Amino acid sequence: MSLTAATTAPSHSSKGSLRWAMSDVLVIARRNLLALVRIPTSLVFAVIQPVMFVLLFRYIFGGVIHIPGINYVNFLIPGILVQTTIFGAVGTAIGLAEDLQRGLIERFRALPMARMAVLGGRTVADLTRNIGVVTIITFVGMAVGFRPTGSFVSYIQACLLMLIFAYCLSWGFAFVGLAAPNSETAQAMTFPLIFPLTFASSIFVQVSSMPGWLRPFANNQPVSQCASAVRGLMLGTAHGASTWITLAWSLGAIAVLAPLATAQYRKVA
Repeated sequence: MSLTAATTAPSHSSKGSLRWAMSDVLVIARRNLLALVRIPTSLVFAVIQPVMFVLLFRYIFGGVIHIPGINYVNFLIPGILVQTTIFGAVGTAIGLAEDLQRGLIERFRALPMARMAVLGGRTVADLTRNIGVVTIITFVGMAVGFRPTGSFVSYIQACLLMLIFAYCLSWGFAFVGLAAPNSETAQAMTFPLIFPLTFASSIFVQVSSMPGWLRPFANNQPVSQCASAVRGLMLGTAHGASTWITLAWSLGAIAVLAPLATAQYRKVA
């Protein structure tokens, strides 16, 4: 009897610690989401930016961009959705930099809470915000003529894929936010990281239309793979191994970036 108790006690303790940590993550995530409700300007700008991209490329540039065999709006919207989730993940850097600048992270350290709660809560909150923005942009896309021809299940799979991809990237932005002295610097630091990945990709145009020296990078970089997978799932077209490649990039990113962000958090907290 005593042997059984001794062997099962660590398991119960481990389960209790995990539940405690998850509860703390959800509390911090709720706090970050409430901040969006109380100060909704950041959420408004998070929606306005992708809407502007949709309108710009749909009605201004779309007339001169021709994709063989596909209506350009159907090519564009899946790419815009991928770009939107990536830009949404940048909010992790800005939010953590603001918390650090205001001294909130030091206050969190003084509370009896799991160390992972601050980073986990921030990334979960930004993931939740991304879900809302993706839903809005989907309806905006349909309003301007987007007609996904894949199944509803495939559309949900595409949304989950890009949300997972953006969530894994958000851990890298968490590192940037904790390394930056303020939110303005954090935002400036993310720009050279996301600019080549989002614009030198298949989000807006086919890679085949790019200069020859740029195509190898544009074809094989993770954002292009994600855009190809999402587009293929939403439109029900062939997209090769892009889904699995995107998942591999996601797992690789979180395996590398999460420990970096955690180590940086320990330094500042």
